[in-house]
Amino acid sequence: YERFDGFAPVAVGGVELSTVHEGNEYHLLGLFIAPEHYQSVERLAKEFHVLKEISNIETIERLNDAGYMISYADVRKKNPTGNVNRAHIATELMEKGYVESVSHAFRELLSDGGGFYVPPARLQLMDVIKELSRIGVLPVLAHPLQELTESELRELLPHAIEAGLVGMETMHSSYSEETISLAEKIAAEFHLLPSGGSDFHGENK
Repeated sequence: YERFDGFAPVAVGGVELSTVHEGNEYHLLGLFIAPEHYQSVERLAKEFHVLKEISNIETIERLNDAGYMISYADVRKKNPTGNVNRAHIATELMEKGYVESVSHAFRELLSDGGGFYVPPARLQLMDVIKELSRIGVLPVLAHPLQELTESELRELLPHAIEAGLVGMETMHSSYSEETISLAEKIAAEFHLLPSGGSDFHGENK
Protein backbone atom coordinates (compact mmCIF):
# COMPACT_ATOMS: atom_id res chain seq x y z
CA TYR A 1 0.00 0.00 0.00
CA GLU A 2 2.99 2.33 -0.36
CA ARG A 3 1.21 4.16 -3.19
CA PHE A 4 -1.68 4.98 -0.85
CA ASP A 5 0.32 6.06 2.18
CA GLY A 6 -2.01 7.28 4.90
CA PHE A 7 -5.07 5.47 3.56
CA ALA A 8 -6.39 2.28 5.17
CA PRO A 9 -7.77 -0.46 2.89
CA VAL A 10 -11.56 -0.32 2.73
CA ALA A 11 -14.10 -3.01 1.85
CA VAL A 12 -17.12 -1.91 -0.17
CA GLY A 13 -20.39 -3.66 -0.89
CA GLY A 14 -20.42 -5.08 -4.40
CA VAL A 15 -21.95 -7.62 -6.76
CA GLU A 16 -21.08 -9.15 -10.14
CA LEU A 17 -23.92 -9.97 -12.50
CA SER A 18 -23.89 -11.83 -15.81
CA THR A 19 -25.83 -9.92 -18.44
CA VAL A 20 -26.42 -10.03 -22.17
CA HIS A 21 -26.61 -7.40 -24.91
CA GLU A 22 -27.36 -8.20 -28.55
CA GLY A 23 -26.42 -11.84 -28.07
CA ASN A 24 -23.11 -11.24 -26.27
CA GLU A 25 -22.46 -11.94 -22.58
CA TYR A 26 -21.11 -9.19 -20.33
CA HIS A 27 -20.19 -9.23 -16.66
CA LEU A 28 -21.22 -6.11 -14.80
CA LEU A 29 -19.99 -5.03 -11.38
CA GLY A 30 -22.14 -2.97 -9.03
CA LEU A 31 -19.92 -1.22 -6.47
CA PHE A 32 -20.53 0.85 -3.33
CA ILE A 33 -23.94 -0.65 -2.53
CA ALA A 34 -25.53 1.19 0.39
CA PRO A 35 -27.16 -1.07 3.00
CA GLU A 36 -30.61 0.35 2.24
CA HIS A 37 -30.29 -0.96 -1.33
CA TYR A 38 -29.09 -4.49 -0.52
CA GLN A 39 -32.59 -5.88 -1.11
CA SER A 40 -32.89 -4.27 -4.53
CA VAL A 41 -29.55 -5.72 -5.66
CA GLU A 42 -30.39 -9.06 -4.06
CA ARG A 43 -33.53 -9.27 -6.20
CA LEU A 44 -31.43 -8.80 -9.35
CA ALA A 45 -28.95 -11.47 -8.20
CA LYS A 46 -31.74 -13.87 -7.21
CA GLU A 47 -33.34 -13.53 -10.63
CA PHE A 48 -30.04 -14.47 -12.24
CA HIS A 49 -29.46 -17.43 -9.89
CA VAL A 50 -32.90 -18.89 -10.63
CA LEU A 51 -32.11 -18.74 -14.35
CA LYS A 52 -28.69 -20.31 -13.65
CA GLU A 53 -30.23 -23.21 -11.70
CA ILE A 54 -32.51 -23.98 -14.65
CA SER A 55 -29.45 -23.94 -16.94
CA ASN A 56 -27.53 -26.32 -14.64
CA ILE A 57 -30.39 -28.81 -14.45
CA GLU A 58 -30.96 -28.80 -18.23
CA THR A 59 -27.21 -29.21 -18.88
CA ILE A 60 -27.02 -32.26 -16.61
CA GLU A 61 -30.15 -33.74 -18.19
CA ARG A 62 -28.46 -33.52 -21.60
CA LEU A 63 -25.31 -35.14 -20.20
CA ASN A 64 -27.40 -37.94 -18.65
CA ASP A 65 -29.16 -38.56 -21.96
CA ALA A 66 -25.73 -39.01 -23.58
CA GLY A 67 -24.59 -41.52 -20.93
CA TYR A 68 -22.71 -39.21 -18.56
CA MET A 69 -24.49 -40.25 -15.38
CA ILE A 70 -24.00 -37.50 -12.84
CA SER A 71 -26.55 -36.14 -10.39
CA TYR A 72 -27.36 -32.49 -9.86
CA ALA A 73 -28.27 -33.36 -6.28
CA ASP A 74 -24.69 -34.59 -5.76
CA VAL A 75 -23.23 -31.44 -7.32
CA ARG A 76 -25.45 -29.24 -5.19
CA LYS A 77 -24.65 -31.23 -2.02
CA LYS A 78 -20.93 -30.56 -2.51
CA ASN A 79 -21.65 -26.83 -2.90
CA PRO A 80 -24.48 -26.19 -0.41
CA THR A 81 -23.92 -22.47 0.12
CA GLY A 82 -22.44 -21.30 -3.18
CA ASN A 83 -23.72 -20.90 -6.71
CA VAL A 84 -23.26 -23.93 -8.94
CA ASN A 85 -21.75 -23.31 -12.37
CA ARG A 86 -20.09 -25.25 -15.18
CA ALA A 87 -16.86 -25.62 -13.19
CA HIS A 88 -18.71 -27.59 -10.52
CA ILE A 89 -20.34 -29.80 -13.14
CA ALA A 90 -16.92 -30.32 -14.77
CA THR A 91 -15.45 -31.32 -11.39
CA GLU A 92 -18.21 -33.92 -10.92
CA LEU A 93 -17.55 -35.33 -14.40
CA MET A 94 -13.86 -35.61 -13.51
CA GLU A 95 -14.55 -37.29 -10.18
CA LYS A 96 -16.82 -39.82 -11.91
CA GLY A 97 -14.00 -40.64 -14.34
CA TYR A 98 -15.65 -39.34 -17.51
CA VAL A 99 -12.91 -36.76 -18.17
CA GLU A 100 -9.27 -36.34 -17.17
CA SER A 101 -9.55 -32.78 -15.87
CA VAL A 102 -11.86 -29.81 -15.50
CA SER A 103 -10.33 -28.21 -18.60
CA HIS A 104 -10.93 -31.46 -20.51
CA ALA A 105 -14.61 -31.34 -19.48
CA PHE A 106 -14.92 -27.77 -20.72
CA ARG A 107 -13.13 -28.55 -23.95
CA GLU A 108 -15.02 -31.72 -24.83
CA LEU A 109 -18.44 -31.38 -23.20
CA LEU A 110 -19.24 -27.99 -21.69
CA SER A 111 -18.03 -25.44 -24.22
CA ASP A 112 -20.44 -22.90 -25.68
CA GLY A 113 -22.14 -24.55 -28.62
CA GLY A 114 -20.74 -27.96 -27.66
CA GLY A 115 -24.17 -29.56 -27.51
CA PHE A 116 -24.51 -30.22 -23.77
CA TYR A 117 -24.20 -26.83 -22.10
CA VAL A 118 -27.46 -24.89 -21.94
CA PRO A 119 -26.63 -21.19 -21.41
CA PRO A 120 -28.91 -19.51 -18.88
CA ALA A 121 -31.23 -16.73 -19.90
CA ARG A 122 -29.47 -13.49 -18.97
CA LEU A 123 -30.39 -10.16 -17.52
CA GLN A 124 -30.20 -7.35 -20.09
CA LEU A 125 -27.01 -5.28 -19.75
CA MET A 126 -28.55 -1.86 -20.34
CA ASP A 127 -31.49 -2.56 -18.02
CA VAL A 128 -29.16 -3.62 -15.19
CA ILE A 129 -26.92 -0.57 -15.68
CA LYS A 130 -29.99 1.68 -15.46
CA GLU A 131 -31.31 -0.08 -12.36
CA LEU A 132 -27.97 0.09 -10.54
CA SER A 133 -27.61 3.76 -11.45
CA ARG A 134 -31.14 4.47 -10.26
CA ILE A 135 -30.31 3.30 -6.72
CA GLY A 136 -26.89 4.98 -6.61
CA VAL A 137 -24.73 1.89 -7.20
CA LEU A 138 -21.71 2.39 -9.49
CA PRO A 139 -21.97 0.16 -12.62
CA VAL A 140 -18.54 -1.00 -13.83
CA LEU A 141 -17.95 -3.19 -16.88
CA ALA A 142 -15.81 -6.19 -15.91
CA HIS A 143 -12.89 -7.39 -18.09
CA PRO A 144 -14.43 -6.08 -21.36
CA LEU A 145 -11.38 -6.89 -23.50
CA GLN A 146 -11.79 -10.57 -22.65
CA GLU A 147 -15.02 -10.68 -24.63
CA LEU A 148 -14.67 -7.80 -27.07
CA THR A 149 -12.28 -6.45 -29.64
CA GLU A 150 -11.23 -2.82 -29.30
CA SER A 151 -13.65 -1.72 -32.01
CA GLU A 152 -16.54 -3.67 -30.46
CA LEU A 153 -15.83 -2.10 -27.07
CA ARG A 154 -15.71 1.38 -28.56
CA GLU A 155 -19.06 0.73 -30.24
CA LEU A 156 -20.67 -0.51 -27.01
CA LEU A 157 -19.43 2.15 -24.59
CA PRO A 158 -21.45 5.19 -25.76
CA HIS A 159 -24.69 3.24 -25.30
CA ALA A 160 -23.60 1.84 -21.93
CA ILE A 161 -22.50 5.28 -20.72
CA GLU A 162 -25.83 6.76 -21.80
CA ALA A 163 -27.51 4.05 -19.66
CA GLY A 164 -25.33 5.04 -16.67
CA LEU A 165 -22.04 3.12 -16.88
CA VAL A 166 -19.33 4.91 -14.87
CA GLY A 167 -16.31 2.60 -15.01
CA MET A 168 -14.56 -0.37 -16.60
CA GLU A 169 -11.89 -2.81 -15.47
CA THR A 170 -8.55 -1.80 -16.90
CA MET A 171 -6.51 -4.34 -14.90
CA HIS A 172 -7.43 -8.01 -14.82
CA SER A 173 -5.65 -11.25 -14.02
CA SER A 174 -5.89 -12.40 -17.64
CA TYR A 175 -4.69 -9.12 -19.21
CA SER A 176 -1.25 -8.65 -20.72
CA GLU A 177 0.60 -5.36 -20.18
CA GLU A 178 -0.42 -4.36 -23.69
CA THR A 179 -4.09 -5.04 -22.95
CA ILE A 180 -3.90 -3.08 -19.69
CA SER A 181 -2.43 -0.09 -21.54
CA LEU A 182 -5.16 -0.27 -24.18
CA ALA A 183 -7.90 -0.55 -21.54
CA GLU A 184 -6.51 2.43 -19.63
CA LYS A 185 -6.39 4.46 -22.83
CA ILE A 186 -10.01 3.64 -23.71
CA ALA A 187 -11.24 4.34 -20.16
CA ALA A 188 -9.54 7.75 -20.17
CA GLU A 189 -10.92 8.55 -23.62
CA PHE A 190 -14.49 7.79 -22.51
CA HIS A 191 -14.01 9.41 -19.06
CA LEU A 192 -14.67 6.13 -17.25
CA LEU A 193 -13.33 5.26 -13.82
CA PRO A 194 -10.61 2.58 -14.10
CA SER A 195 -10.78 -0.46 -11.81
CA GLY A 196 -9.01 -3.77 -11.41
CA GLY A 197 -9.70 -7.22 -10.01
CA SER A 198 -8.32 -10.72 -9.71
CA ASP A 199 -11.62 -12.39 -10.82
CA PHE A 200 -10.78 -15.09 -8.25
CA HIS A 201 -13.20 -18.01 -8.14
CA GLY A 202 -11.50 -20.23 -5.60
CA GLU A 203 -10.24 -23.69 -6.49
CA ASN A 204 -12.55 -23.85 -9.51
CA LYS A 205 -10.61 -21.15 -11.38
